[in-house]
Amino acid sequence: MAKKVRVDGGGDTSHLYEGKTIRSSAPSRKKAAGRLKSSTEIPKDAIPEIHVPSFIESFFGGPVVAKQKFLPADRMVSSLQIGAASSLTILCFLTLAITPVSGTAWFAVSNILGLGSLGGLFHLSLIIIGLIGGIYGTFQRDKRAMLVSYVSLILVTVRFAGSTVDFRFDFLPEGEIAQKFILILYAVFLVMYIELSSGVIRFSMLDTSIRMNEVYVMGVKKITRKYHTSLAIAPLIAGVVALMTLLINLIIPAIVDIFDGSSDVASSRLRESVELTSVYGVALGTAIVFLIIAIMFGVNLPLRIQQMRERGA
Repeated sequence: MAKKVRVDGGGDTSHLYEGKTIRSSAPSRKKAAGRLKSSTEIPKDAIPEIHVPSFIESFFGGPVVAKQKFLPADRMVSSLQIGAASSLTILCFLTLAITPVSGTAWFAVSNILGLGSLGGLFHLSLIIIGLIGGIYGTFQRDKRAMLVSYVSLILVTVRFAGSTVDFRFDFLPEGEIAQKFILILYAVFLVMYIELSSGVIRFSMLDTSIRMNEVYVMGVKKITRKYHTSLAIAPLIAGVVALMTLLINLIIPAIVDIFDGSSDVASSRLRESVELTSVYGVALGTAIVFLIIAIMFGVNLPLRIQQMRERGA
């Protein structure tokens, strides 16, 4: 029977302790341990993950392309994925059209071995690898597959310096201007595909960081709008500049005709000039175009255009 406890200013509380045993010692550890389940299994989270590096990772001191995990693609990333896949499809068609197997190293090796079809099969395999690897890497956001696609589509265009421009399909035009336009179109779509596919990775990283509350970015819509604008303007400017460089053998005689319209002798000689139609003409066109660009940046033309737009707004 517990002792009666009286609190100053209170009533009798002894009835609260009737039938109860009060101990001052701590609870039994053996009894508490008996309630626990005895298991010798090691928790999975206690086992560290061991990554055995491959030969390439050991050679370079780490992975060449790190694998990353992203959240499901948002609207911006999905639009970039569709754009990259579309650019890749057009690029593979242009690659198949403007890069026949003749003039390549594997074509020469197949002729030496007496297997002419082997070179064409290898050539077509590179384009298919670039197409499948690019589409898989774009939608799965795998940079390793993208790298394989880049290497395949660039390797398939490697040719001997003495090889001539020859299109695979007969319906393509054979004029000088048309051929150079198609070549520039191929170069523009190659750059567009590389930029869009890498943009998928960059905007996926940004979107994952924002949604995981790792960073706070203001004006995301403004960033994406400017990016879309640059995607439309930059390839257009690059294509025009490249076309001016390759058509310098036609541009210079046309300028001479403007200032010397009385006689066509000088312009005719320039059109038939061996230097303008060779690599020296391309070098001259490159120098002229880059000189114009240097003058534009020298007067800070981009800043002046931006200031004019701000005043107009």
